[in-house]
Amino acid sequence: MKTKGVATVAQLGEFDAILDARSPAEFAEDHLPGAQSFPVLSNEERAQVGTLYKQVSAFAAKKLGAVLVARNIARHLEAHFLDKPKHWRPLVYCWRGGQRSGAFTHILREIGWDAHRLEGGYKGWRRHVVARLNELPPRFSFRVVSGPTGSAKSRLLEALARQGAQVLHLEELAAHKGSVLGVLPEIPQPSQKMFESRLLQALEKFDTAQPVFVEAESRKIGRLQLPDALLMAMRAAPCLRIEASRAARAEFLLRDYAYFLERPEWLAAQLAHLRGLQSNETLERWRDLIAAGEFRTLVEELLEKHYDPLYERSQRKNYRYADAPVFSADDLSEEALNRLAQRILAS
Repeated sequence: MKTKGVATVAQLGEFDAILDARSPAEFAEDHLPGAQSFPVLSNEERAQVGTLYKQVSAFAAKKLGAVLVARNIARHLEAHFLDKPKHWRPLVYCWRGGQRSGAFTHILREIGWDAHRLEGGYKGWRRHVVARLNELPPRFSFRVVSGPTGSAKSRLLEALARQGAQVLHLEELAAHKGSVLGVLPEIPQPSQKMFESRLLQALEKFDTAQPVFVEAESRKIGRLQLPDALLMAMRAAPCLRIEASRAARAEFLLRDYAYFLERPEWLAAQLAHLRGLQSNETLERWRDLIAAGEFRTLVEELLEKHYDPLYERSQRKNYRYADAPVFSADDLSEEALNRLAQRILAS
């Protein structure tokens, strides 16, 4: 029997708004897709109540918590909800679907809105995400876009998407370009949990009857890890290989990583990630090239000495690389990538 005012993850699409009653820090780590943050306890208030619970008693903590929760809910009502019509249906959740969302939902229902509390709260959502990311990937027919660094694989995925293909853009979801120097300045990567929520949202939009194009990735993109089921499905899938000259790839990278050229000191600092993979003499030479503004030489040497050998080993070991059809692409401009996407979709 369904409990009145309680909804499940399967019913998310039935509501006009999803209200996250957790603290701002909890919301920042991850939240349900489309959720809005309306904390009933701030970060500091949550810590204060938790300390009281541990050091004094549960009763003392609940008394203070009730004061703070009531005050914050009143503030949200006055600032955000007074204009909502009677037929507005919000869904509220907290960490476990307990007291914080329960109090918020109770007040909204007492006013007259058909508010519901999410059964199991955010923890229930996380169980759903983990289970679905284990179930979904084997159902798709992936086509893995491979090719050495600088082959414009991510831009090719975007060209394929523009022409209606299903594309799983993992580096976009991870806010990272996937290589040692792939960090995006001033754009932090999401948490692992948020990455997985975004990934599930992307996968659930795909049609299993149509192929899904994805870039050949290693197990980790920056500090984020791909779910095992997805990585296994990708490695078992057929590849297509992009081949472009080193000069064309260097030209593309100089455009695609233009923000490096504007921050030479930051780029030089990033080379520290290659310590142990390249000799100190090589790293010192590359820092000298940065200081001299000789970026084309730097990029060509990075490709020759670091990225190309690393990529060749990784692809042959992890993907169906040897028998992949080859698509030559010495022009990596946007217009040329659109034409290449057409060739791939017609093949």
